[in-house]
Amino acid sequence: MSFNLGDRVRTRLNNPEGHTRLPAYLRGRTGRIERVIGAYPFADERALAGTAAVQTLYTVCFAGIDVWGDDAQAATISADLFESYLERMS
Repeated sequence: MSFNLGDRVRTRLNNPEGHTRLPAYLRGRTGRIERVIGAYPFADERALAGTAAVQTLYTVCFAGIDVWGDDAQAATISADLFESYLERMS
């Protein structure tokens, strides 16, 4: 699955053992693809095995209210996230 600029996505809601580059505060949150960075070794796998298959890395933009709730100030959060962290929203 790949994503295009502007696609709405949701981060997977999981809690894997070991290293992950998906911050806990962004799990299960909705955002929008802001930039397609390119293909890079999947960091979670690389931390365990020393090598990893490549995945597409995206910059995903989240509205502050979608991350921190109604009390959030008007803000956005951008995070560089691997494709396997993301699910397509309809």
